[in-house]
This record gives sequence, structure tokens and C-alpha cells, in this order.
Amino acid sequence: MDGKERYISVAERRARLALRHRLAASTLAETPEDVADSLVALHGSDPATVFLAVGARLADPAGTVDETARALYEDRTLLRMHGMRHTVFVFPADLTAVVHASTGLAVAARERASLVKDMTKAGAPDAVWLKEVEDATLAALTRRGQATAAELAEDEPRLREQWVYAAGKSYEGVHTLSTRLLRVLGVEGKVVRGRPLGGWTSSQLRWAVAPEHAELDVAEAQSALLRRWLTACGPATEADLKWWTGWRVTEVRRALAAIGAESVSLDEGVGYVAAGDLDPPADPAEPWAALLPALDPTAMGWQYRDWYLAPELRPALFDYSGNVGPTVWWNGRVVGSWAQRPDGEIVWRVLDRTDVGREAEAAIGEAAERLRGWVGATRVTPRFRTPVERELSV
Repeated sequence: MDGKERYISVAERRARLALRHRLAASTLAETPEDVADSLVALHGSDPATVFLAVGARLADPAGTVDETARALYEDRTLLRMHGMRHTVFVFPADLTAVVHASTGLAVAARERASLVKDMTKAGAPDAVWLKEVEDATLAALTRRGQATAAELAEDEPRLREQWVYAAGKSYEGVHTLSTRLLRVLGVEGKVVRGRPLGGWTSSQLRWAVAPEHAELDVAEAQSALLRRWLTACGPATEADLKWWTGWRVTEVRRALAAIGAESVSLDEGVGYVAAGDLDPPADPAEPWAALLPALDPTAMGWQYRDWYLAPELRPALFDYSGNVGPTVWWNGRVVGSWAQRPDGEIVWRVLDRTDVGREAEAAIGEAAERLRGWVGATRVTPRFRTPVERELSV
């Protein structure tokens, strides 16, 4: 660092987060599409996270479930698909081509090669046979509109084929072709997740044929994705960008140069913002509180999190795989966790009382009541559970 970069303080970063992630009261969104567009992507590994992340950012959360379902399953303005780090996200529809080209193609090639390799080792049919099954599966899905793997197997029985992989090893297992093939088709951008079999918290999702999209140049797509993410989440370090995208460091650096990203000084080192985004927010965010769900894109947005989450809180708030649980926020930092009890009550606990006084307690309580008001009778249990969430939910 040559000392010329503008220094962006922790306080300014928290102000940017509040305003750009639709968490301050003055920035709350009108629609689920507005929320997704502001955040770039909503984590979709746990279906409930999508709805909870949207509800936390809507000016009127009463219609969260119906409006988010409309966007996902009727208007298809939001699409659930594999994206960065081979993780399932919900993206604005206009971003799907960018995500597919920038992060999906390389993963898709590896996934298909792995499937063919495992089939060969197990003595299963060859790639030509696999292509026949794939074509028949896509044709069946086109006819049905949306379907489960079991329903597709009624039309294409070869999807039920099974074989043993890693025979004789400690991780030996049995593959069902439908599971592996639909996953490959998903990362290849040929199919996406559709309506759940149950309610909005259900993890049992149907499949649907992916909408057609333009095939973009990989480097151009990476530049477009990075520009959009830095606008929403900058400043960020090179390590943050590499972690969030899942790209090689050379790809990150190429995209940073292509979009003319500007370097800044952060407490943890050199960071980057989008071109022309050096000025601090014109108006500071008013005091705010939020209850964000497990895997919320704000809590999971950066690899280095000390500026909004104290390191000593991590054992209580993360599971063993590094997935964040439900979090309580006050003025741009994580101060605790929350959970839902069997009777529907939303309970919360402050774990870091630094600058958390009566105003904060009252605002957090209001956020909890707001959440319970629109969740109603639905019971939400995070897919990835953390120590403090388990304790609170009893």
C-alpha cells in the first residue's frame, strides 16, 4: 500500500451496510425483487432463509410469503440456482446469465466429469447412454412444467439406476442417477428449482426447465458480477472477493482491473470499492435493529467479519462447517442471536452488550414482534443449527 488510498473506517462500513442492504428504516424495500437486487444474491441452501431475509427488509412484511412466492414461482423474477462456491442462491432473473457464465461453467464441467468417472468405475453405462437419459429427462420436465425426481423417473425409469461408488473405502456409498444428474443439469444452467412440495420452509423442491438466457463471455460476466457485488458490499478485500465468488485469485484481479475498481485502506489492509464509490454516505443511517436468518447474505457477505462480528461470538453463532445461524443486529454489528420456540414465540439474546442499552433493547424487541407478526403459525428451524439457537429454541 502506498499510503494514498482513502481510509474507510469501521463506522463508515457499517453505515454503508445499513443503507445498501436495506436494513435502516429509511431504506426498507417495497418488493422481494428490490431486496434481491440490493443484495445481489439471497442464500438458498435453506429455503426459509430466502423468505426471512426478504421479510427483514420489507417496509410492510405482512405479504412476505405471498409476494416472495409470486416472484419465485409465478413471475419468475427471482430464480433459485447454483452460483458462487457451488452454493444454491436466489438471484434476480436478469443476473442468471452472468452468474452462469462467471461461476457456473467451470463447476459444471467438473461435476459432469466426476459423474462420468464415477459411473465408469462402477461399471455403469457410458456417456452416450447418459446423454440419452439426460435428453429424455429434459423432455419429460418440459412436458410436466415442474416435477420431482420421483415423478421424472416415472417418465424416464433409467433415472432410478443405482451404483456403488468408492467401493471398499470408508466413504463408500450408493448413487441414484436422478440425484447426480439433476445436480449436474442444475450447475449447467439447464434446470432450476421450482415450487416446494410443502410450505415456504420446505426443503423438498420440484425441478423446472431453466429459462433461456444469453451465453456470455466468462471474463465479461465475471466483471459484471464483481461490479454489482462491490456496489452492494464494497469495500472488500481481495480475500473477501476470492472467498465470495469462489474464483481463482487471478480471475479476481483481472475483474478488479477490468471494472476500474478503486483501492482503499481498511483496518485489515487494502480493500476495493466500485469505480466512483469513494465518497462516504451523504446521510448517516438512523439507529436500527434487525433479526436476520441463518445464512443471511449480509452476515455471510465477507470472509473477514471482525468489523461487524466480534471473534469471541463465533463459537456460539456458527456451526462446525462455518454456517452462520440467526443473528441479532444493532447499528451495523452482530450483538446476539434469536430463535423460535415451539409455541411460536420469537426469543433473542444479546451476547455482546457493548453500546447496547435501552434504545437497542426496545428496537430489538420491536423487530422480534415484527417478525412474529408475519411468520404467524409457521415454525422455522434453521437447516444448519448453532449452539445458541438450539439453546434458545427449547
